[in-house]
Amino acid sequence: MRILAVESSAKAASCAVVEDGALIASAFQATGLTHSRTLMPMVESMLHNSELKLETMDAIAVAAGPGSFTGLRIGVSAVKGLAWALDRPCVAVSTLEAMVWPLAHMDTTLICAMDARRQQVYNAVFAAEVGSLRRLAPDRAISLAELAAELDPARPYTVVGDGARLCRDALLAMGFSACSLAPSHLLLQSAVGVGLRGEELAREGKTVSPQALVPVYLRLSQAERERLERMGQG
Repeated sequence: MRILAVESSAKAASCAVVEDGALIASAFQATGLTHSRTLMPMVESMLHNSELKLETMDAIAVAAGPGSFTGLRIGVSAVKGLAWALDRPCVAVSTLEAMVWPLAHMDTTLICAMDARRQQVYNAVFAAEVGSLRRLAPDRAISLAELAAELDPARPYTVVGDGARLCRDALLAMGFSACSLAPSHLLLQSAVGVGLRGEELAREGKTVSPQALVPVYLRLSQAERERLERMGQG
């Protein structure tokens, strides 16, 4: 099975093609340029340079959330358009689950952390057990204090994601002495994990139509929160 995957949930943007559990092409950048400007040219360039055709993809996977509201909309919209034109199914992959997939070879507890502002992170927790992953906590938006209260300060943890440094530093300050960052080349969200997890989901029949593909935000946008606060004050 061949999967085209895209990731645009945070500052970094990436795309990849995986086939039968192996990476065969990828592109990544974390330059700060807008995803609406970079994502589709990156996909086109990757496919052209690797002499791969969109028509040979069996499904298209995307990091569907949580993450940046704008970034998720760009990625999901791009995948919906591609899948609609190609008449291919889509695979909605948890951003948090995708980011730990390349770390499944480790033997540690993995803390996913994306900066959600206001001293919160988008978070999930997984046990990496030398080639497999076991979910220990659901995808959620949680405060750093609440996360620390759930964890054992005596156990070692590896933190991954664009909010990893924020989370690691907070945990160290709260007495977690064995808390470290994932290796730098595996620290940020990547389409490689989206593709690897997406292929598994596709094999299990867990695909959706382009029409049914939607972002997963987990919480209201800042504009919506501010509107509700104004209404409450009125």
